[in-house]
Amino acid sequence: MSRRSPFDHYTLQPVRLEHLEQYNELLRYVFQVTSHDLQEVGYEKGELVRAKRPILRKADVIGWFDGEKLISQLAVYPCEVNIRGKVFPMGYLTGVGTYPEYASMGLMNELMKKGLEMMRSNGQWISYLFPYSIPYYRKKGWEIISDKMSFSLKDTQLPPRTKVEGFVKRKALNHKDIIRTYDHFARKTHGALIRDELAWEEYWRWENEEEHFAALYYNKKKEPAGCLFYKIAEDIFHIKEMFYLNQEARKGLWNYISAHFSMIEEVKGFSYKDEPIAFLLEDSEITETIQPYIMARIVDLENFLCACPFANPADKDFHFIVEDPVLEWNRGIFSLSFDREENLSVSRTPKGQPVCLDIQTLTTMLMGYRRPSYLASIERLQTDPKTLRILEQLIPQATPYFSDYF
Repeated sequence: MSRRSPFDHYTLQPVRLEHLEQYNELLRYVFQVTSHDLQEVGYEKGELVRAKRPILRKADVIGWFDGEKLISQLAVYPCEVNIRGKVFPMGYLTGVGTYPEYASMGLMNELMKKGLEMMRSNGQWISYLFPYSIPYYRKKGWEIISDKMSFSLKDTQLPPRTKVEGFVKRKALNHKDIIRTYDHFARKTHGALIRDELAWEEYWRWENEEEHFAALYYNKKKEPAGCLFYKIAEDIFHIKEMFYLNQEARKGLWNYISAHFSMIEEVKGFSYKDEPIAFLLEDSEITETIQPYIMARIVDLENFLCACPFANPADKDFHFIVEDPVLEWNRGIFSLSFDREENLSVSRTPKGQPVCLDIQTLTTMLMGYRRPSYLASIERLQTDPKTLRILEQLIPQATPYFSDYF
């Protein structure tokens, strides 16, 4: 007697605007978002549902339905990210959830594979996500590529004022100079999101904008060069994010923070740069905590390798032997060869020495979060010493910056 697949009872289909209420109900249940939580960030009844409507218009959202009921879903948000100076289309995986009574049926496995297939067909060779379970997403081929650093310092540890030629002005959170400055910053910063209008809306989605301020640093030519998002509550200066185009702007923004000395007792904030705040302060005895933030996975390895900016051409051919837990097209041999004009070609026949690793390790290595030598030392990749040196020279030193949350 044949067994029916659990999939026979359900249908996989796009989640459309008519499913918006169900989409949000599932998200709120899975992530335990209460009405009180929504009120805390300034949402009135029904506002979040309306606010999410543009997501369903722009994103690829798919789900399993039990009859008319949406029971499992994910969304692929179309984004652009800077990878070493080159803008790549990226699929941001978000809105992932299944009602518990439908868990352990393999529904999400099928959804995730379908989502990755959609990314590939859309030319999104790489995918980012914010993990609610790092082990779960590692099993699906994602790996950590960036960190979020929390820090706190006392008012007495604020840096002394440094002479700069520019000045700081407070502006509206959506001021055109802020948008312009961030765009300039993102296009020169490895890993950063190129924010469109909808991405800026998501940036503030879970924040009460009325509590926040924006300080913008202008140089002596009155050109914007750095921005600080912050709020002040209970004698604490909270930094949401600080981004700047040069060290002058960084110093100018810290001058501005220090100018609040008489108003505050402590500064707390977040940083997404591979640059400990403590080292930049005269009194470095502060508290810093680093935690993994964003994971990524390569969706189409052959196309990603062909497009990926490398630091130096390899003087010898070599090939990756790759394992991927989900995507068959990422498995097997990928040979890299550079011609005399330093043009890269990728083939599926072995050339030179092998480098054995999985897609998770290859993603974090190519994105620069962990170096090849380190990954080899912890047995995440296997190759000979000479090929390892080639990898070190091939992959630039740059840790991804990513400060967004969807």
